[in-house]
Amino acid sequence: MRSVPLGPSGIRVPNVVAGMMRIEDLADADIRALYERSREVGVDFFDHADIYGSSRHGCERRFAEALQLSTSERDQITLQTKTGIVPEEWHFDHSYEHIVSSAEASLEALRTDRIDVLLLHRPDALVEPDEVARAFDHLESSGKVRAFGVSNHTPRQIDLLKTAVTQPIVANQVQLSVTHSTIIAQGLASNMVGEDDALTRDGGGIVDYSRINDITLQAWSPFQKGFFDGVIFGAEEYPELNARLDALAAKYGVTPTAIATAWITRHPAGIQVVLGTTNPQRVADAAAGSDIPLSRAEWYGLIQAAGHKVP
Repeated sequence: MRSVPLGPSGIRVPNVVAGMMRIEDLADADIRALYERSREVGVDFFDHADIYGSSRHGCERRFAEALQLSTSERDQITLQTKTGIVPEEWHFDHSYEHIVSSAEASLEALRTDRIDVLLLHRPDALVEPDEVARAFDHLESSGKVRAFGVSNHTPRQIDLLKTAVTQPIVANQVQLSVTHSTIIAQGLASNMVGEDDALTRDGGGIVDYSRINDITLQAWSPFQKGFFDGVIFGAEEYPELNARLDALAAKYGVTPTAIATAWITRHPAGIQVVLGTTNPQRVADAAAGSDIPLSRAEWYGLIQAAGHKVP
């Protein structure tokens, strides 16, 4: 398992993350099996959010109930959670009160004394950076949260937070797969009139911005065709892509899941792949792609087969 820096924190973390958003209805034994297989293949980073589950903090609670981690074992893993989405009358809330109360509820649900990484889950158009800064300062000084980041934020939204927040923004969790790859494909067809991939979005491009500002990108839905409309594997609309995935899987002796993972982890930005599966074998399959050294030709062949312009 290859590790990558977590922003400027000096901490190195695995480039494959186990996402816990679907564990609420699993039996204790199944949650333990998922956790243990993840640890066996080198995945010791677990991603949560306060809204995961049928009730607030539901998946966090099930994680703690099922695993009953000892203090020493808790010290061996990284726990990340997110806040800011309020499902009741759906809205976003980055106020001091919401951030602090949600983090404290996550601590209780996870049965831990600290959150290793806390992310703001979605941008809040009504955000007051001073409120976020006050919440982060309180959570850091009280030892409740060790590092802070964001999710689904643009460069300028991060810059706005940084006008008040003094802690480093160590991570930004964004949607990315080989087919949902605009954030990487943008600019590839630079200066080509009429080509969508010639455009640079989000105020300069989040991937380049993250590399310049030492922010670790985390890719969610790494195998989705688009926004929750099915996985790429075997998808009828991507025959060339699946043929390339199959051929590379045979070459490297892994599964197509590993190759789809490797396409993301091959990027020099040091991106973490956040899995959403509850199948222990699929975690192992993805982890096998952690450090596959795809050649430039193989990498470009995949993004081209996914429909992006490689002039």
